[in-house]
Amino acid sequence: MKRLFIPVFFLMPFVYCFAQEINDKEVDSLYKEDQFYAGVTYNLLGNMPKDVAQSGFSLGFHLGFIKDMPINKNRNLAIGVGLGYSSNSFNQNLLVDKDDMGRTIYSVLKDNNTFIKNKFSSHLIELPIEFRWRTSTATEYNFWRIYTGFKLGYIFAHTTKYRGDLGRIRYTNIEDFNNFQYGLTLSAGYNTWNIFLYYALNPIFSSDANLDGNQIDMNAIKIGLMFYIL
Repeated sequence: MKRLFIPVFFLMPFVYCFAQEINDKEVDSLYKEDQFYAGVTYNLLGNMPKDVAQSGFSLGFHLGFIKDMPINKNRNLAIGVGLGYSSNSFNQNLLVDKDDMGRTIYSVLKDNNTFIKNKFSSHLIELPIEFRWRTSTATEYNFWRIYTGFKLGYIFAHTTKYRGDLGRIRYTNIEDFNNFQYGLTLSAGYNTWNIFLYYALNPIFSSDANLDGNQIDMNAIKIGLMFYIL
């Protein structure tokens, strides 16, 4: 124990001097904010066809990096451009299947008691672009923020799954999915807790997808929480 105490005793002045040096450093006047993000959303479907309804809880997970570029002297206004990943699921009663010719067909499951699971999910690489306002300073880490912008996404993988009276149906090669998704975003809050909204400006499926002769114009709406890290 004595052998341990002696070196620690002699190191204490150096540790103190090092800590003091850190405290005496000049505040960084070129600070940046919120360059990493992670979030969770509840996913909704807009413009649903007649008799189509959501069921269960549809989740989305989001994470990525945004390059923060302040545009004024106070650095409370900035432009953010980034790269991220998003995983989303939508539980609903629109069955995606294929006929004997390999063509994709859509039908509505009107009796919820006939199936246990019916959903489609997607994985996207995303490019967020934001205009950022905040009340932060170089020494204030708890602040208000409003970030609004546009997000472009590319679906690199998707899956449709059904489990019920018809058996198990699963596809990963549905060509009717719009590979490119884009929409408006809004993040607003204080400190850790920030409400996040996303509204897609284009439908999930292409114009080739139709139900009873009508085009399926469903789009994605996401509501949740976003967390930012320096």
